[in-house]
Amino acid sequence: QPQVAESGGGAAQSGGSLRLSCAASGMSMDHYVIGWFRQAPGNEREGISCETNRERHLYYAESVKARFTASRDRASNTWFLQMDNLQPEDTGTYYCAAGFPLGANYDGNYYCHTSSFFDAWGQGTQVTVSS
Repeated sequence: QPQVAESGGGAAQSGGSLRLSCAASGMSMDHYVIGWFRQAPGNEREGISCETNRERHLYYAESVKARFTASRDRASNTWFLQMDNLQPEDTGTYYCAAGFPLGANYDGNYYCHTSSFFDAWGQGTQVTVSS
């Protein structure tokens, strides 16, 4: 049973940086789609970055494009989300999630807009950005 767990959240000043980690177990990153989601109080969960396994199609939401960078380390089976130029509107609980891919016709955009696809979710890590 695949499992993922986030770490690395915390507090930052506006313009600062944080790096989140998503450690995977019971699965290989080469075989799963990975998504990063966030949820602010009172808001719906938002898919901010999703990557397909084989095609390596990487999607970023407009709200984070050019500020956040997703990457992976195969040796440790860990995904990362580098968050730069953080803004107060980035405050929320951040989750990583994994799911077995549907096929080559589905890209990161689709997965980030279909959170129900993912069947392994981490517990979430809080990110708070102050102005």
